[in-house]
This record gives sequence, structure tokens and C-alpha cells, in this order.
Amino acid sequence: MPVGIDISPEAPAALMRALSGRLRDQVPELTDKLVADVLANDPSHVGFVPKDEFWQSVHDSLAAAIDQMTGRPRKERPDLSLAERIGRRRAEQGLPLESLLRCYRLGGRIFWEAMIDVVTEDDPDALPILLRYASTVWHTTEQQSTVVAEAYRRTESELLRRSTERVQALLDALLEGRGADGGLAGAAAAALDLPERGRYAVLVLRGSHRDPALVRPQELGGLRFAWRLRAESEVAVISLGEMDLDDAVRIVTPLLRGSAGISPEVEGLAALGRARWFAEVALGTCPPGEAQVVRLDRRLPAALVVAQPDLAHHLGEEVLGPLDDLDAVDREILLETLATWLDSEGSATRTAGRLYCHRNTVFNRLRRLEQLTSRSLHRPRDVVELSLALDAIRLVDGKV
Repeated sequence: MPVGIDISPEAPAALMRALSGRLRDQVPELTDKLVADVLANDPSHVGFVPKDEFWQSVHDSLAAAIDQMTGRPRKERPDLSLAERIGRRRAEQGLPLESLLRCYRLGGRIFWEAMIDVVTEDDPDALPILLRYASTVWHTTEQQSTVVAEAYRRTESELLRRSTERVQALLDALLEGRGADGGLAGAAAAALDLPERGRYAVLVLRGSHRDPALVRPQELGGLRFAWRLRAESEVAVISLGEMDLDDAVRIVTPLLRGSAGISPEVEGLAALGRARWFAEVALGTCPPGEAQVVRLDRRLPAALVVAQPDLAHHLGEEVLGPLDDLDAVDREILLETLATWLDSEGSATRTAGRLYCHRNTVFNRLRRLEQLTSRSLHRPRDVVELSLALDAIRLVDGKV
């Protein structure tokens, strides 16, 4: 080591302060070099960040690095606000984080080489002192890289959250029937990556948000899904593609452990509000405890009852109200016999087989039901009233 060189603990910092003026003069030149190196290794950089903006941010970062290493007491917290701003800005622009961190690594190398060149030119005997400062240079680069990465990730997370919230808000608007509002369907199509005028169905699941085992695929069996939690249920918008409604029911049924209602096919995102209502009505025709996917077009009579609960309640009371005066067990037997007879297409023999009783017992129960309700099972209109009234007390009033 040359005689007379100061190697005290303060010597590296003193050397840096002495070199700072020369380094600041070289910032524009170093900026040109760093920008050229970055673009040579990552030409796509310009696709994310305008070149003038990139040059200025590099210039300001190099100047800030010089100030950070020379212009503050040892224990004072460095001002890294510029790195934080750059991290946020690059995340907003979509520049990959690895490209951003590569810039800082290249910047640290170029800055260190510039320091060596200046010392070699001005005071080559001080090179041993400069080596003592290497850890400070790389620590400064590491600090800036850490801050820029943290700001980038925070911003990326916030942007993702906002994007998710926007998608959910658009989906909610469609499901609430506002798809005809100007531009909404088009904006939703872009956000959801779904065709604006495609073929759709809506599936409404009862209480599925309480089921941690539910799988919510984005694509399955040629179908595409957009899922949305609501207060009392969960909704899946299904893009049918080339599939029909039977295919959709077949594909989604294995996913579910509870009941669900599915709408008829509708045309376009703007019709999702109507489809959601259809699916909710279909679900309403499925008694609690049953695990199945219910199609509206297979439950239309019951759907009429569910869609008009006040009228359905009145119908149930008007037609089957007289049974309320019976003993609870007696009432349940008559209603079960009626329900089984209707499911058996009016066959007393099949009804008796299902209820494990004699055929004459079925006839006796049905005659008693006719007497109490003043309806005849031989008159089609009366049968319709009895059937709808049974659905009303079962699905709307919950008495069965």
C-alpha cells in the first residue's frame, strides 16, 4: 500500500465527497450509457416506458444515488422517495419487475465503474480507499432496488384489486339487469374476456359460499364461467359456446353438493339480469335439502308459484286451507298422497306401490281430499289448482 494514503474509517466518505462534483457532471453521460445498455438487452422496455421518461428517471436516480452516498450523515435515513415513485409508476405501466430490477443492477455497475475511472484519472493512489467504499455503493443500490420492488408489488397488488373490483362491479351490474345501459355490456365483455353477443345461461347456487369444497373453474368441458358471490347465494355466468343447456347441466352437476337453479339460454351479456332472475326462480322450485340442478323449463308450473309468492300464498290457503283443521299427521298423509298421485300421473296403482298401501286406501284418501277442498280430481282445472296449491304451501309457505 502506498505510503501516506489515509485509510482511516472516514477516508472513503471523504474521498466520495471529493469525487461527487466530477460524478454529478457525468450524470448525463452515465444516463446515456445506462439507457443504451438497458435497451440493447431489453428492447421491449420502450414498449412500456416512453424513452424520454425513462431517460429522465435514470438521470434522477443516478443523481439521487450520489446525494445518498455523499450528502447525509452516516446514521440519517436516506431519502428513497424517488425509488418508491419509480416503482409505482413502472407497475402502473406494466413493465415487468425483473426488467426494472435489471436497470438498477446495471446502474450500480455503471456507477461503480465511473467512480473507478474518476479516481484512476484524478488520484490513482486513492484506489485502495475507494475499494473500502465498494460495500456502500452496492448497499445503496440494494436499498434502492428493495424500495422500488416493494413499491412495485404494492402497486401491482392494488391495481389487481381495483381490476378485480371493477370486474365484479360490471358483473353485478349485468346480473342486476343494467346490461342495456349504454356501453356497459361492451365494457363487461372486455373486462370478462367474454363475447358480448354470445350464448349464456346463469346458474344460482344456494348457500355455496359456505362450502369450502366447492370448485369454481374458469373453464370446464367447453364452458367458460364467471363467478360472483352474493348475499344469500352464489352466481355463475356460463358462456355456453357450442354447448347446449343439457351439456351445461351435465358438466356442472358433479361440482355441486347442494341445490342450484339454471336459467334458459339467453342471447348476449345484456340479458344476464333476466337470466339471473330465471335461475333464482328455478332454484326456488327446489325444496330445501334436495341436491340437484333445477332447470326452469322443467319446472314452469312451480316457477309460476314461486315468482308470485303473495298470490301463491293466497292460492294455497284458498284451496288447501281446509286441511289445516285436521290433525297434523292426518293432514300430512293426505298431502303426501296427493303429491305422490300427481307424480304418478294419476295412477292409483302406482301411488299405492310408492306409499306401500292398498289401492283402495289411495282412493279413500283422495275422495276425502276432494270433499275437504271441494275440488274434483276428475276435472282438469281442479287438478291444476290442487297441483299449484300444493307447490304453494310446499315452496312458498314451507308447510310441507
